[in-house]
Amino acid sequence: MQRALRPLIGAAALHDWLTGDRPSPTVLDVRWTLGAPSERPAYDVGHLPGASWVEFEQVCSGEPGTGGRHPMPDIAVFEAAMRAAGVNNERPVVVYDQANSLAASRCWWLLRYFGKEDVQVLDGGYAAWTSAGLEVTTDKPATQGDFVATTGHVALLDADGAAEYVERGVLLDARPAARHAGQAETIDPVAGHIPGSFSSPALENVQDDGRFLPPDDLAMRFTAHGVRPETDVGTYCGSGVQATHLALALEASGIHPHTAVYIGSWSHWITDPDRAVAAGVEDKTSH
Repeated sequence: MQRALRPLIGAAALHDWLTGDRPSPTVLDVRWTLGAPSERPAYDVGHLPGASWVEFEQVCSGEPGTGGRHPMPDIAVFEAAMRAAGVNNERPVVVYDQANSLAASRCWWLLRYFGKEDVQVLDGGYAAWTSAGLEVTTDKPATQGDFVATTGHVALLDADGAAEYVERGVLLDARPAARHAGQAETIDPVAGHIPGSFSSPALENVQDDGRFLPPDDLAMRFTAHGVRPETDVGTYCGSGVQATHLALALEASGIHPHTAVYIGSWSHWITDPDRAVAAGVEDKTSH
């Protein structure tokens, strides 16, 4: 039976788990950088003991198009990739990337959406592991999992749902504040944000070394953004990666474990010219 786990695990705690008496988790390496070549060569040079490689663009995203730049992956493709990586229905999973958990949070959220409850992210990723002087390996695990993917285990928003969250709760934009304000759009062809959304940059929730801020600090940040335990909270970003990072931070804060994510995000929102676009800074007092 699956059991609820805290969303983040530290390098020392994971090491103790992997080398201790209790059954080890399945470990997934999902290192990825937007716009850069595959980081599979980095995995081949060194990775955590027992870690399987997951190719982000092929597994954690569908084909770019009208659904956005990183739309939901096909369920059959995702299930097959998770099985090939050794994911089992009854065995916990730990996901990591290089440091800041952007890619890891996307894989974490997808596993949760497709029914895998007992999944965590290695806080600080591969960098935290190696900085602690822990062992890395070039060995490739030969495993086959039995994970069965089913949909709808956490809330997935479409464009209408995101607009509804503006009215019923809080919709947070995980992009850098300047992109939310429409002042420095560097990726998408239209600048601005979903009207009524508030800027809450995802990467401001991590420290310089990629590890998340302490839970109390995260909670203070989100409280300042209008989040309360009883608030309906949705997140979006440019293409649905930083949005999952923000969902992970919200859960790690301890004040809001049930965040809805608009995976299509801004890159999907702007595909319909009839959807409104706003610029500037939203006033929280109006909400």
